[in-house]
Amino acid sequence: MIKYDHKKHEPKKDKMKHPRKKTANTIDRAYKGVLFPDQEQSILIEKTIGCCRFVYNKFLDERIKAYKSNGETLSYTKQCARLPLMKESPETEWLKEVDSTALQNKVRDLQDAFDRFFQKRAKYPKFKKKHQHRQSYRSQCINNNIRLVCSNMIQLPKLGEVKCMFPRIPEGRILNATIIREADGTYEITVNCESPRPEALPGTGKAVGIDLGIRTLAVTSDGKEYGNPRTYRKNRKKLARAQKKLSRKSKDSKNREKQRIKAAKIHKKIRNQRLDAIHKMTHELIREYDVICMEDLDIREMKNTGFAKDLSDAAFGEIHRQLVYKSDWYGKQLITADRYYPSSQICSSCQTVNPEIKDLKVRRWKCPVCGAIHDRDLNAAKNILSEGLKKLST
Repeated sequence: MIKYDHKKHEPKKDKMKHPRKKTANTIDRAYKGVLFPDQEQSILIEKTIGCCRFVYNKFLDERIKAYKSNGETLSYTKQCARLPLMKESPETEWLKEVDSTALQNKVRDLQDAFDRFFQKRAKYPKFKKKHQHRQSYRSQCINNNIRLVCSNMIQLPKLGEVKCMFPRIPEGRILNATIIREADGTYEITVNCESPRPEALPGTGKAVGIDLGIRTLAVTSDGKEYGNPRTYRKNRKKLARAQKKLSRKSKDSKNREKQRIKAAKIHKKIRNQRLDAIHKMTHELIREYDVICMEDLDIREMKNTGFAKDLSDAAFGEIHRQLVYKSDWYGKQLITADRYYPSSQICSSCQTVNPEIKDLKVRRWKCPVCGAIHDRDLNAAKNILSEGLKKLST
């Protein structure tokens, strides 16, 4: 691992990265769909993924060597300007076959990876693996080269018209499209658009506090519970059987590849079930309440308590992400309580702090001062609501 002096070698602000001028009253919205390319289009998608990986790894290697030799940090501008020269070289002229904006975006991804590293938000960038089962590339929309031909056909750079299926038809100006080859061999597309801002939902005048958990995914201060789907736990035996069969297949055999796809489909099902349950819960909260209060949880620290699998399955970070953008879209307010606010230990009736409640096994407890009997999760939700309203009033 290379040891960088973050302050000394942090690159200057990229002159080619200009903020996009957004149209008034619009939002950036992603529309996911499924692609059904023919054989020739599938081959070209695989070529594009391979070329993007080659460019990323080559430029990452150049950055490492430049820093080792003379302490120089190469920028996006310098490396991106070399792409046309590489296409003219006999050794790498095959880069002409794929979309040029996909290669440029991959160099941009490398720059963003280094930016996060210098900001100490991520580890040092790694080389892309050839046999990574889930890979993607991103094409930029220039001169209307990405457009919907009809409801089940989309025009993509170099690929031409490709059959597709969108549960929700993209609206607004298309910015870019990401083509993804999933681990199970299917192709998906995410079209990023500058879409009209949705109409604000009618106000209800109600506020709520929510306490996230594992036994129940969320408990509101009104006493409503949202069950945890536990999608990984429900599919765990089925996944274990599939992975056990996979481990017994001969390496690089066709039967092993078939079994790998079966295991990948189970993982995909787990992910889709989890996201479906979270979307339904967050949309219901946004629709029914004007103010939503929740805790700022330290998920990374919580995973050291022995509940790592259950916490990953619950996806608290995804719940927070969806509430953030949905509250902005529909004119609601999301307030986050302090990370170290002891919501579970405070009596919601008399505000007495009871340190004995730190033990997670205590689900119901009686306040030693006022005698009120509390359910752990409901009491925490009420305290989060009161703390959130205090922050709102200040």
